[in-house]
Amino acid sequence: MMRHQSAPQTFLNRAGRALWAVVWRLAYRPSPRVLHGWRRFLLRMFGASIGAGACPYPSARIWAPWNLTMGEGSCLADYVNCYSVDRVTLESHTTVSQYTFLCTASHDYTISEMPLVTAPIRIGRGAWVAADVFIGPGVTIGERAVVGARASVFRDVDPWTVVGGNPARIIKKYELRQDEP
Repeated sequence: MMRHQSAPQTFLNRAGRALWAVVWRLAYRPSPRVLHGWRRFLLRMFGASIGAGACPYPSARIWAPWNLTMGEGSCLADYVNCYSVDRVTLESHTTVSQYTFLCTASHDYTISEMPLVTAPIRIGRGAWVAADVFIGPGVTIGERAVVGARASVFRDVDPWTVVGGNPARIIKKYELRQDEP
């Protein structure tokens, strides 16, 4: 459900984002790719909830770390844009691949002032969001779902489903194959 934000740009919010922008530029972004622990530490310092072994890559942009939850072993890959005006939750062992845009905010164009509206994004346990995907406000990606490269997702994706396209449509149900001996 989309929420109207009457005052999303409070002084405290703007100050926090300004400070985060400096820390991102000077300490987060230039860190070597392998220093996920350092970036987890920085995100936690700004209120993010980050699980053990999570892999936030140095070029991933996070708008407001205090709205980010990354479960154990989850990944925000290179050049992901995490526009976390509202909550973004990556459950454990979730992968969000390069160039994906996680967008939790838009504008209500049916009102002349076009107020900001927000809704959280949740990506379920073990899901894979492939490269260059757009996920819109209020979307939930179910457990072990797969979102194909360059898809645009505006509606929830059921667990154990493969989707792709613009707008994303069901391609098939996802089943694990038994590994060969």
